[in-house]
Amino acid sequence: MLIDPSGRALDYLRVSVTDRCNLRCVYCMPPGGVEQQPHEAILRFEETLRVCRILAGLGIRRIKVTGGEPLVRKGVVSFICAVKALPGVEQVTVTTNGILLDKYLDEFAAIPLSGLNVSLDSLNPETFRRITREQAASAVSPAGIVKTMEQARSLGIPVKVNCVPLRPVNEGDLADIAALAEKTVDAVRFIELMPLGCAGEMEPVPGEEVRSILERCSLKRRSFRLRPIGERLGNGPAVYYAVPGFSGRIGFIDALSRGFCDTCNRLRLTPEGLLKPCLSSALALDLKTLLRSGASDSRIAEEVTKAAALKPARHTFSGVYRNRREDHKDTAMFRIGG
Repeated sequence: MLIDPSGRALDYLRVSVTDRCNLRCVYCMPPGGVEQQPHEAILRFEETLRVCRILAGLGIRRIKVTGGEPLVRKGVVSFICAVKALPGVEQVTVTTNGILLDKYLDEFAAIPLSGLNVSLDSLNPETFRRITREQAASAVSPAGIVKTMEQARSLGIPVKVNCVPLRPVNEGDLADIAALAEKTVDAVRFIELMPLGCAGEMEPVPGEEVRSILERCSLKRRSFRLRPIGERLGNGPAVYYAVPGFSGRIGFIDALSRGFCDTCNRLRLTPEGLLKPCLSSALALDLKTLLRSGASDSRIAEEVTKAAALKPARHTFSGVYRNRREDHKDTAMFRIGG
C-alpha cells in the first residue's frame, strides 16, 4: 500500500491517455487545439498497462481513464478492457465529453465498465456551442449526449455528469443540469473551476453559490431542497445531497472554497508518462524514461513509492489553502488529465 507523509492511503490512479480532444472548451483547451505530439512522445498502451499493473501491486485499486478526450485515441477500449483484467484492480471508470460515446456503449457494457463520468456544462444548445467554441455544433447536441447517457444506464453502466459553473456563461443553466439527477443519471456533480492554464483568467462560481442558485430555483413547482446524505459515491471528493423525488444525487467538488486535500487518495499519470502526486505541484516522476531504459518492475515500484512519499499535504491553488494562482498559468488540465 502506498502511504504518503500525511498518512493518506493512495489507491486511486487517474490515467490520461491523450492530451487531444474533439472539443475546445474555453476553460480547458486553446482555440486551435494542441500540437500533435510525435507518436514516440506518449506512452504506448503496453507501457501504460505495465505502469497500471505495477501500481496495482502497490495498492492501486481504482483507475480512471481520461484525457483530453480518451475516446479519440484508437485502441482505447481494448486498453480499458486490459486494465480491468489486472489483478487487484477493482474499478475502472472513464471520463468523456460524450461526443463519441454511443459508438462504444456495447463494448463498455461487455467489459463491464464500472462507471462513466460525462462532462456537460449546459443543456442549452447556444451556451453549449459557446463553451465548446462551436466545435460540437455539427457533431452532437446536448440532447444527443443526454440520450447516450440514458442508453448507457439502460445497459447497466452507472453515469455521473460533471459540470463546471462559469461566470457569467452558464449560471442560468445549472438548474437544468441538476435536474438530470431526477431520473436520467446517477449523479450530477458541480466542480469549482481550477486555475489551470486558460482557466486562470476565468471567474469560478463557488460551490456554496451554486447550492444557493439551486435552492432558489423551482422545478415542476418543486424546489431543489438539498439534504446532505453523508455518503461517498465513487472515488472522488464530492459531497453529495439528496433531493426529494430524485433517484440520483447532486454533488459538489469545492476544490478551492473548501478544499479536500486531507482525503486525497490519488496519483495522476500524464500521456507523456509523468506520474504526478498532486495536480497543482510541479513534482513528477518520469516513468517513460524508466520504462524505455530497461528498468525492472521492482525498480519502477521503488521510484513510485519514493514519489508518493513526496506528495504535498495541500494543493497550491487560490482559495482555502494558498493564493498562488499565477504559478499555474502555463499548466493546462488537458495535459495532466481532467
